[in-house]
Amino acid sequence: MRLQEIYDHLDKISPFELQEKWDNSGLIVGHMERTVTQIVVSLDLDEEMIGNAKEGTLFVVHHPLIFGKMTQLDFAKYPSNLLEKMILKQQSLIAMHTNFDQTHLNRYVFENVLGFKLESQTPFVCTAKGKWHYKELLNLLKEKLDLPTLRVIGKKEHITSIAMTTGSGTSLMDEVEADCFLTGDIKYHDAMKAMSEDLMMVDIGHYESERFFAEIILGELQVLPL
Repeated sequence: MRLQEIYDHLDKISPFELQEKWDNSGLIVGHMERTVTQIVVSLDLDEEMIGNAKEGTLFVVHHPLIFGKMTQLDFAKYPSNLLEKMILKQQSLIAMHTNFDQTHLNRYVFENVLGFKLESQTPFVCTAKGKWHYKELLNLLKEKLDLPTLRVIGKKEHITSIAMTTGSGTSLMDEVEADCFLTGDIKYHDAMKAMSEDLMMVDIGHYESERFFAEIILGELQVLPL
């Protein structure tokens, strides 16, 4: 199957034009007329995956391998070392990042993994209303996301609304209209701001909240006649 056909299918289910301006989703490595012999899906790409995959493999990942401006290809350093290995094996790479967050990932984790009933959704923030006790909510998060411990800011005993953004969503704090905000990569100054605004926050991990990408995209690709 041609890479162009797979790209078009992915663009249909999660348009690449939805990505944020700073993002680099879409075709990262490859040629649209190249024949794809195998598709491998993953949250990220690493050297072992490239080595184990056969020639002509297409990797579909969540996080783009190239972010920002590249001024040199030093094959001793990341990510150039991975790019060199992929090119030698005629492998291709497509990233589905902030476009897929909006169309699939956030809602899937919110509803299918955590079991919340979606009340409203902005592009990156899902919100639910209900009644949760502090311990009940934390036990749910630990179980469903496989988190042995949780970092909690601004603890509230009783919660009536929950918002969530997978990955690193603290920059969206001002958009949150809820008692509690679930996201990853909460830093010191984020915590200070949340406490000053009476917003409870729970760090659900960047990887832990996004690791469901592969199973979602795999389901979307199984219809293709490879």
